[in-house]
Amino acid sequence: MRQGRRDGGQATVELALVLPLLVLVVLCVVQLAMVVRDRVALSHAARVAARAAVVDPAPAAVRRAIAESTSLDPLRLRVIVHGGSHIGDTVRVVVQFRSPTDVALAGRLVGDVTMTEALSANRG
Repeated sequence: MRQGRRDGGQATVELALVLPLLVLVVLCVVQLAMVVRDRVALSHAARVAARAAVVDPAPAAVRRAIAESTSLDPLRLRVIVHGGSHIGDTVRVVVQFRSPTDVALAGRLVGDVTMTEALSANRG
């Protein structure tokens, strides 16, 4: 057995092998946090849309209410309003959002995530 042998380069090689994997994991966590943020915003947008549809079921009015109350990109947002033409009717609002995955590397692995939220309310 030789004494005085130095293993200082081993740690550097191990770090060089593991570091890209750690960076990818961190980027994936950041991307996941962004998608979760959009999911919470979509839930809020659906509640706003349902309240707006009770007052005025026109899709343009519902979209305007969402745009004024959330930070979601309107170009990635789809709003569908069913029913509610008469007082006492049930209005069903479906809000769909395509969440962008723009984080480097991680976003390309996953692709855009489409989320849907639907709520119903009574006009009356």
